[in-house]
Amino acid sequence: MFDAFSPLQTMTKTASSPKSFESAITELERIVQEMESGAITLEDALERYQRGVGLLKYCQSTLQAAEQKILQLEGDTLKPTDPPGSAS
Repeated sequence: MFDAFSPLQTMTKTASSPKSFESAITELERIVQEMESGAITLEDALERYQRGVGLLKYCQSTLQAAEQKILQLEGDTLKPTDPPGSAS
């Protein structure tokens, strides 16, 4: 029986992790442009969508780790700055 989603499953197993947060963002932007162009097949669009989801999760995880590092460096006491013109 033909499984329409088998290329997607294969891509998940073989897709490489991005080298950096910046490269993940760049790849996400390229994927969005390709999908918005309408010049790719449905199967290709689904593959790119799945890759994009993986990249998004990578970026979210990277940002969360950066936030935790900042909290550690600040001793969990990040202080809000006073808005300009407010009396202290």
